[in-house]
Amino acid sequence: MRSTTVRRAGFAALALALTTPAACGDARDGGQDDRSLTALRTAERSTDRAESVRVRSTLSYGKALSLSSDGALRWDDGVTGHLTISYTGGTLAAAMRKAGTPSLRARYLPDAYYARMSDTFAKRSGGRHWIRYAYADLARGGEGLGMYLKDQMRNTTPNQSVKMLLASGDVRRVGAERVQGTAATHYRGRVRVADLAGRDSGLSARELTGLKRQLDQAGVTTETVDLWIDQRNLLVKKVERADTAQGSLVSTAYYRDYGVRVVAEAPPAADTQDFTELARSKGVTGAR
Repeated sequence: MRSTTVRRAGFAALALALTTPAACGDARDGGQDDRSLTALRTAERSTDRAESVRVRSTLSYGKALSLSSDGALRWDDGVTGHLTISYTGGTLAAAMRKAGTPSLRARYLPDAYYARMSDTFAKRSGGRHWIRYAYADLARGGEGLGMYLKDQMRNTTPNQSVKMLLASGDVRRVGAERVQGTAATHYRGRVRVADLAGRDSGLSARELTGLKRQLDQAGVTTETVDLWIDQRNLLVKKVERADTAQGSLVSTAYYRDYGVRVVAEAPPAADTQDFTELARSKGVTGAR
């Protein structure tokens, strides 16, 4: 590539593909709905036990980026899975198109994620198609990016979305609705970072700290979370909205085929380049 700007933009776009915080919206005033809490605790346990799911999602982030993704995730032993990510609009999407990669395939393993770039990108970057982003390396590179991305990946899974809403301390039943033909119950809550509590959520102290950290780093103080739970007590849809310094962030995900077999392996080493090596060769600040 001709400049580090495009590569940085591409990295930011990949990071945003993992983003789950979303935004300020209106939630009904009033006390905590205990029946909704009970229902969501049941949903959290059922979703957690399912261990895997197919997911289709969209994300928009101000004028910077919009994208869609489709794939499958497993969370029984760290997050493992694969997604196809298409960049559909915004300045970062334009940078990805300039890099010859309007869409890419991503593989997620517990210690790293891999992005499969285009032939055009490979020709400009040593002939290898896959970039490996190790969470530990990114964390050592400054700004806590490794932990941030790992937190984001964990919270992309549906069981963590339910825990986030439980941790808000502000959960209400909106009503019965249908999601792509499936009967579901709609719940809504407002997550205020300063008020996140572990007592009703089932979140451990470590999980709660990580959740607060990821929201703080995204510049989010409040977000609205809407969840739709089906008759099997499984999450079938999620919408999150947040206001950030870079603009409105909206993330929508649909979940189906719980328990699906999900396999993801590291790409061939001969066709893989580590992000830190690639960044160092291009003179990106912070590469180690």
